[in-house]
Amino acid sequence: MITLDHIAISGKTLDEASDHIESSLGVKLQEGGYHDSYGTHNRLLSLADGIYLEAIAINPKAEKPAYPRWFNLDNFNGTPRITNWICRSENIYLEFKNIFFENAEIIHIERGKFKWFMALPRNGILPFDGAFPALLQWKTNSPVDKLVPSDCSLKHMTIFHPEATKLRKKIQLFNDPRISFETHNRFNFFAEFNTPHGLRSLR
Repeated sequence: MITLDHIAISGKTLDEASDHIESSLGVKLQEGGYHDSYGTHNRLLSLADGIYLEAIAINPKAEKPAYPRWFNLDNFNGTPRITNWICRSENIYLEFKNIFFENAEIIHIERGKFKWFMALPRNGILPFDGAFPALLQWKTNSPVDKLVPSDCSLKHMTIFHPEATKLRKKIQLFNDPRISFETHNRFNFFAEFNTPHGLRSLR
């Protein structure tokens, strides 16, 4: 069984991605850190129920890796937006066999004191144009345990994709009433959050 871990919001810069979240939800993010393996950096926002939001972008001070960056960030363009969702597993090798795809591998990643395994495509692009979830298994506690509560919670997120039905069948092991799938001619995300300022949304 896999469960929702966090939602990634990408931007051309980390400030743009962070500002998109903060202006949409009316709350401040906390500093995250650097992913040396992928040349990216992030900021985080704690949500209720042990999940969080991640603002992520290419770190301009880091060397470009010899392989594609995760979340297809090498090809990111346009305005900041939700680009990916990440699920966690207690046994990533078992889930990898059950639900994953060709041309992917499980790698070990560290960011500061945090360590985890993650199943990632070798070309940096997750299936279904990125609508398919990335999969991880924490070897340490999740960063959410170190974050200050924001009094925000995910109410619902819809994943729109031309092959939404096929996508849903591919991840039958995932069952969360907060996440739904809708057929649409364009792939995108739409999420609603309960915040201290009332119901707010984020794309």
